[in-house]
Amino acid sequence: MASKLVAFFSATGTTARAAKELARVADADLVEIRPTRPYSKADLNWNDENSRSSLEMQEHNMRPAIKPLVRNPADYDVIYLGFPIWWYRAPKIVRTFLETNNLEGKTIVVWATSGGSTLGSTTSSLQRSAPGATFVEGGLARNSRSIQKIAEAGN
Repeated sequence: MASKLVAFFSATGTTARAAKELARVADADLVEIRPTRPYSKADLNWNDENSRSSLEMQEHNMRPAIKPLVRNPADYDVIYLGFPIWWYRAPKIVRTFLETNNLEGKTIVVWATSGGSTLGSTTSSLQRSAPGATFVEGGLARNSRSIQKIAEAGN
């Protein structure tokens, strides 16, 4: 049986709640991707073009620093990678996670939370940040049924 890890970034707690449920359903370990400098409410104001999150998403090469992980993703076969959709894409901190871990040979199931966006081309755009990994689109975590489908995508 493949070893599984739910790795997630959550700015407001929504993705964290979904990640905990997914870890339970998929029988996976859990690790949070935490920025070294937490996001404030003002940082997350997408209506402010000068907010931290707005500026990060505008900068192609931005890679926000992350705190050390309490679990090593290299020890797992399947990684369920979750995050909120920002500006129709993954937050730049997700690329930091992918680019600072050796994920070659791993299966990465991409899933997200969103108030209204879809994953769009998020999964394919993240592939550049983890060469040698196999990416699978898990979908959006909106309810228990969608979380079950995400868990099945890692099997």
